[in-house]
This record gives sequence, structure tokens and C-alpha cells, in this order.
Amino acid sequence: MDPITHLMTGAVLARSGFNRKAAYATVAMTLAAEAPDLDTLWAIRGPIAAFEHHRGWTHALLGLPLEAAVVVGAIYLFHRWRLKRGKPAKQAAPLRWGLLYGFALIALLSHLLLDWTNNYGLRPFFPFNPRWYAGSLVFIFEPVMFALLLIALLAPVLFGLINSEVGARKPAFRGRGWAIAALIAIVTLWGWRAVEQQQAIQIALNSGDFGPPPNNVPILRVTAEPYPINPFRWQAIVETPDFYQLAIVDTFNDTVVTNEHSDIFYKPAETATTLAAKQSWLGHIYLDWSRIPLVTQSDTDPTTGLTVVTFDDLRFMYDAYFLHGREDPPLSGAVTVNAAHRVTRMEMDGRIQR
Repeated sequence: MDPITHLMTGAVLARSGFNRKAAYATVAMTLAAEAPDLDTLWAIRGPIAAFEHHRGWTHALLGLPLEAAVVVGAIYLFHRWRLKRGKPAKQAAPLRWGLLYGFALIALLSHLLLDWTNNYGLRPFFPFNPRWYAGSLVFIFEPVMFALLLIALLAPVLFGLINSEVGARKPAFRGRGWAIAALIAIVTLWGWRAVEQQQAIQIALNSGDFGPPPNNVPILRVTAEPYPINPFRWQAIVETPDFYQLAIVDTFNDTVVTNEHSDIFYKPAETATTLAAKQSWLGHIYLDWSRIPLVTQSDTDPTTGLTVVTFDDLRFMYDAYFLHGREDPPLSGAVTVNAAHRVTRMEMDGRIQR
């Protein structure tokens, strides 16, 4: 999920009751809810290094105890700094460092759960089990979830202003009901989308309208990727022995929309060039992560003898608001191979690995 959603989730979790049990619970859970994304710092070593380490050990269960210790340790140092400056913290809840550590772990787990719900996925059991898991229930940025969290955070403030105008006493803690309601609504949304996702897969399986006529090719598997906001709209990917076909499935109307001319992607034959690209650093990482990879090669440049091998993941090759998957697929890699089948350049999302 996007960073703001993670941060707001941590804050809403704290307001659901944790902030009443230990001082600094809100700041600890807010920071911990986003802490795993510190792995983006690998970007200083290049785009492929960033891609390799993103959602690695910081997103694994093994790394959470250390991350919780770092978050709570930073807050402890801040607390000690305030005391030395003669500014004792005025906390409505008692100082309970052990409890705060447990709350940070809960917020860290929320990060893993939210990342699992989108189609990028994560490796919770890394490094013992490098397999990627992805629920593909909600879009990488889900406006409905964002709105629910935002309302849970802002509504108590607005009602607090109204109460202050009429002279009502300001409570030590507020917003618990809003926070719990938002969290329940989000879990309900996930459940609803899980049902619609399975229905979309079943509709695609039953349609049989895939491939060139006579449309009787065997189907190996069907996946359904989410669109934002609308729980009834899904991007289906149908795999057959020879090709992949994309389709838009509407579970509300039980319809499938596809085009045999623009939505079919034939599985390219393996060549010495694509094999060399797959054995590169980028190739190994990409094929380990991608669930539905499409590896294609360009025509060889007659002047330089160079061929570009492109790595795409069909899960992201569809258009949805700010995502232009057909024209500019996100999470796309490119490996340039020379006539001797040696890799000369690697790129990730248009950024060259130096």
C-alpha cells in the first residue's frame, strides 16, 4: 500500500484503544506501521538493488522484532532527551515500554497485512521461504480505505471543535469509536472483495470466450486483479498453453469484455538472447518475483548487434486512473544483450543500473 495509508492505519490502530494503555502509543504505532518501507533506501545503490531488496527482510516476520526495537528505542531516546531538557512528558497514559514494544509489533504486522492485500505481494517467511504471497484484493492505492482512515482521524477533531464551542469538557482520549468502526469497515471491504474476486474468476472460467475462434482452448489458470474503488470490476488474466488473454470482468452484471486482437499475448519462444537476459541479475530477481511474467525481445540492431529483452508482469498491464499499464507498464525491466549474448545494460522502470 501507499505510505500515507500505512501511517494512517497505525494512527487509527492506536486510537482504537492502545493509546489508553501506554504513553507514546500513537507515535510508536504510526511510525512502526510504515517502518518496513525503510527498505526503499536501497535505491541509493540503483533501481535493481532497490527492486531486489524491496519487501525483503523488513517485510518478513523475522525482521519485525528488530524493527519494533528500533522504533521503541528511538522513542525512548526522545523521552530521555525531553527529561534532560527539563520538559517531562505530560502523558494521559502510563509509561510502559514493554507494552509499547508489543503495540509496535502489532502495527508492523498491519503493514504486512496491508501489503498482502494488493497484487505486488510480499515474502513474510523470508529468508527460509522465499515465496511471494499476494491477495490481490485491493489496488495499490485504495481510495475507499484511504477515506475511511481519514474520516476516523478527522471526525473526532471536528466534533471536538464543536464541543469546545458549547463548553463541553475535553476528554483525555477521543475517537475510539470512529477508529474501531473504520477498522471493521476495512476488514469488511476485504471480505467483500475476496468474494467478488472469486466470482470474477468463475465468470471468466465459464465464459469460454478466449483465444481466436473456435474459442475452445484449454485454460490453465485464471487470476483476477483489482481496480480501485469499484469492487465489481476486475482485470482477469487467462492463461492457456500458448498465450495469455486479458479481460475486464464485471461481477455485478456477470459480463466479460475482451478483444482477441489487442488482449492476447502469445508466449514467446525461448532464444539464446532471452536465456542470457533471464540469467542476468535483473532476470533472476524479476522471475523470482513475477507471478505472470512476459519476456519479449526486440529486433537486433543491425549496426550495434544489440537486442533488448523486456520483462513485464501481466498483473500490472491494465489501465486504472493513474496507472497506464498498456502504454507504460509499471515494474518493467529491460536487459540489453550483445551479439555474443553478454549483458551490456540493465534497466528498471527506465532507470539504468550503474
